Amino acid sequence: MGHRECQTEPPPRSNFSATANQWEIYDAYVQELQKQEKSKEKQKAPPSKKEEDRAKKKAVLAETLSDDITKVAKVAKIIERMVNQNTFDDIAQDFKYFEDASDEFREQEGTLLPLWKFQYDKAKRLAVTALCWNQKYKDIFAVGLGSYDFTKQGHGMVLLYSLKNSTFPEHAFPTLSGEHPNPVYKSTAKSGKHTDPVWQVKWQKDDMDNNHIFFSVSSDGRVVSWTLVKNELVFTDVIKLSIEGAVTEEPEGLRLPTMACGTSFDFHKQIDYLFLCSKAYSSQFLETYSAHNMAVDCVRWNHFHPKVFISCSSDWTVKIWDHTISTPMFTFDLNSAVGDVAWSPYSSTVFAAVTADGKVHVFDLSVNKYEAICQQPVVAKKKTKLTHIEFNPVHPIVVVGDDRGYVISLKLSPNLRKKPKEKKGQEVPKGPEVEIAKMEKLLSLLRDPGNTS
Repeated sequence: MGHRECQTEPPPRSNFSATANQWEIYDAYVQELQKQEKSKEKQKAPPSKKEEDRAKKKAVLAETLSDDITKVAKVAKIIERMVNQNTFDDIAQDFKYFEDASDEFREQEGTLLPLWKFQYDKAKRLAVTALCWNQKYKDIFAVGLGSYDFTKQGHGMVLLYSLKNSTFPEHAFPTLSGEHPNPVYKSTAKSGKHTDPVWQVKWQKDDMDNNHIFFSVSSDGRVVSWTLVKNELVFTDVIKLSIEGAVTEEPEGLRLPTMACGTSFDFHKQIDYLFLCSKAYSSQFLETYSAHNMAVDCVRWNHFHPKVFISCSSDWTVKIWDHTISTPMFTFDLNSAVGDVAWSPYSSTVFAAVTADGKVHVFDLSVNKYEAICQQPVVAKKKTKLTHIEFNPVHPIVVVGDDRGYVISLKLSPNLRKKPKEKKGQEVPKGPEVEIAKMEKLLSLLRDPGNTS
């Protein structure tokens, strides 16, 4: 077989060097905005023919410059991610490949490996009040920041972070801001505004007219459904949480029911209208659980078993429930106020909780029904409280937020995400049915202790 060669003129080359960092990009944006403002001011005065010609030329140049900045911004973001992945290459390698080999020598214990730490200068002295992974882009999560001390309220913010760049948020949205890049819907006293702090919001399926719907729960005792219709929020009170038998005396002699403080809620995974609340659940009170001695900080349905939910409280306990039974199936005392609890997305029997003493607790009920298989401090400073935890939907990691505005990502060791061992020549059954059966076996033992099958 012969070879064929050809010669071509080499492409033109030039040397170029510049710095590409957050400040350079920011300055370029500021200059561009100033130019646009000046051009707007000039447009207000009646233009002459010469000015009109100049304006057209400037508009063309501005449009070209704007396109160039957009291109540079995109490239700069990619370069910034590349630099960060080189800088934190050891963490990226651990995230992808490291597995704690010592797990093989301890069957019922696991560890959490610290990965990236996320912090933002403008979020100093703010507590992490919410965490949520993006369900479409699995490397992106949102962080809500504010204060749990309602006597010292100030600004707050929502940050979007990517695992591709731990040094700076992808987007930052201050909650006290006059400028918003997207439409903002705001409730008022006339349109159903909550009269106390809102503790949680959750999106639900769109209505018949394809309007977006979300629910909110507040300390004012109301669970409210909100519908985004054109440029306004339309509200419907779903529940008013009242404390049974408790009333307040008004000056006019009226006796009004005392409203219960709603702090957390979660919708059932299969039944749209059924939800848990830190007081009760569903559009009618199907059941009320006397669950905890102090504020209930979180309630969540199990991802697999339709009857099981979990609750945690400042009374130091985590409790697991079968919603058809009024007493808890499991109770765990964690020796400190429990700020948040979350079920794993890969196992019906694995959950994790965070406590005010800076520890993450991971349980696997199929391994140990009595205590955590991992109990690990994850903050450097003493007196730092952990406030929230979330499992990534696909990767074996969790993110944990604290009351100083930091978010830490941690990788679960193999023992914390155990899968059934494969037998020779046999495939291990997988899927939701297996996970439901695994939890049901535990529940049946508790309902009937004599049943060992």
